[in-house]
Amino acid sequence: MRNVTEISFFTLVGLSDDPQTMNGLFLFFLPIYLMTLFTNLLIFFLVLTDYHLHNPMYFFLANLAFLDMSYSSVTAPRMLFDLVTKRRSISIPACISQIFFYLSFAVSELFLLLAMSYDRYIAICHPLHYKLIMSWRVCTRMASLVWGAGCSISLVHTLFLLRLSFCRTSSIHNFFCNLPHLYQITCTDPFINIMAILLGGSILLGVFLLTFLPYVFIFSTILRIRSKTGKRKAFSTCSSHITVVSIFYGSLIFIYLVPTSSDMVNLNKLFSVISALINPLLNPLIYSLRNKDLMEALMRSYYHLNLIRAS
Repeated sequence: MRNVTEISFFTLVGLSDDPQTMNGLFLFFLPIYLMTLFTNLLIFFLVLTDYHLHNPMYFFLANLAFLDMSYSSVTAPRMLFDLVTKRRSISIPACISQIFFYLSFAVSELFLLLAMSYDRYIAICHPLHYKLIMSWRVCTRMASLVWGAGCSISLVHTLFLLRLSFCRTSSIHNFFCNLPHLYQITCTDPFINIMAILLGGSILLGVFLLTFLPYVFIFSTILRIRSKTGKRKAFSTCSSHITVVSIFYGSLIFIYLVPTSSDMVNLNKLFSVISALINPLLNPLIYSLRNKDLMEALMRSYYHLNLIRAS
């Protein structure tokens, strides 16, 4: 027990040990993080203020933007701080808190992507009943379930973490705390924790299948649309969503299902960067660049700002 209590801090190994490389990584990731905040905040602001975007599709997109900002902010500021100060220690409570929020936002995003695919299914396959089915009451309930599921699943894993003791090496071979890394350095049998991950993984596998299932019916409906313009518009919104889902799931599957062995450490770090820093920036770019309504809303906001300045 004495050895267990001696470890009160973990050491985040980070992405590099070379000071010059660390400075270069800081200059590379800082603009990415700031751009992530700006683009997602812009989408959130446009959906909130422009009544043309007050519909279920953009309501869920605003939730996605908020999640991406939060998701990235769990890991990026800490990583940037460590790159500048060369300080890599993190207390155990801070590490567990980071895991809770990281999992909470990540799982919430998985459930949100499921809600967005269901929304597209109703919009394309049942357009005449869309407003009746996807009422604001239904949308807010779905959003509540999304956030509730993320917090609940994350809380379960966090509570299971509290039973672990750490008396081995305190080094975490990544730039942030995550479940697989803590299971590697614990001196307590993590069997229950691993079973919880497998159970959660089976639930998320069901979410994954349910996210893609509506697209079987969506593409079948799109193929029956006679208008080329209608086909193009329907396929554009669906392809954006599929791209976001594929990138997000792909990076998470690699982080949690591929063994974090010594020969896979660097690859695991790469996918951790993609998941925590690149995805939250790609999502708004994918949606905004392919979405005419958002671009028009941006132009309207720019026009109104110019009118305010002129007056």
